Amino acid sequence: MKLVRHGQPGQEQPGILDGDGRVRDLTGHCDDFNPAFFASGGIERLRAIDPHTLPLVDASVRLGPCVAQPGNFIAVGLNYVQHAIETHADIPKDPILFNKAPSCICGPDDDVILPKNSVKSDWEVELAFVVGQEAYYVSEAEALSRIAGYFICNDVSEREFQLERSGQWVKGKMSPTFGPIGPWLVTSDEIEDVQNLGLWLELNGERIQNSNTNDMIFTVAKLVSDMSQYVRLMPGDIVTTGTPPGVGLGMKPPKYLKPGYRMRLGIEGLGVQAQRVVEWRDR
Repeated sequence: MKLVRHGQPGQEQPGILDGDGRVRDLTGHCDDFNPAFFASGGIERLRAIDPHTLPLVDASVRLGPCVAQPGNFIAVGLNYVQHAIETHADIPKDPILFNKAPSCICGPDDDVILPKNSVKSDWEVELAFVVGQEAYYVSEAEALSRIAGYFICNDVSEREFQLERSGQWVKGKMSPTFGPIGPWLVTSDEIEDVQNLGLWLELNGERIQNSNTNDMIFTVAKLVSDMSQYVRLMPGDIVTTGTPPGVGLGMKPPKYLKPGYRMRLGIEGLGVQAQRVVEWRDR
């Protein structure tokens, strides 16, 4: 299944794609794709519904973030071999984990707003997933069974905040709109091999990230197992798994986002995002 949330910000309703790729409304069948939905076996309940019996949603309606109100938003740094090489970093011996604020989440085609005083904002196409079952001290062999589904995340990052100010990476990772997710939440059964998915990003029409999840240093199963040694992963939590090479930080000279730039990014089987970059303004 491919699940979506449609409607204006803060007013999104659950939906599902039918066999023709059209959005159908799930209102009345579930409240939202939130932690309670995943914890109560919501995905399995939806399998009994024929999408073609549901009301059509107008194609012009905005798609929102595909997961609602996650309790935790965990990210992984330097998880692709070639990305570590382009940034002159050592290959990590263990996964590098940090948090993004749930408040940074936005829809897949919403504007990305540069934070005040930003000088080095960057792009990162990433494979992300949502936890479907509690995971604590799980093995790699059982790890993938705890995942409800997969989607795209653009882990937008302000490098000056992240790397040149004292403290932790989170300073450059948590600004509002720095976590577009979606357009679809694709249930795990539709992904034949999560370690063999092409992923890419285009900046102003030029493809600058073009890789495959087979370049990951730590597989998705390894990440879930490793994280579960330190945190109890709960239904509805989301994790984004690192970016491949082609980020602005790794270019010579480095290149960063400016107002008016356009990003378009996709992952095989998970759809496409498209964002415009805009300047932060006092409101």
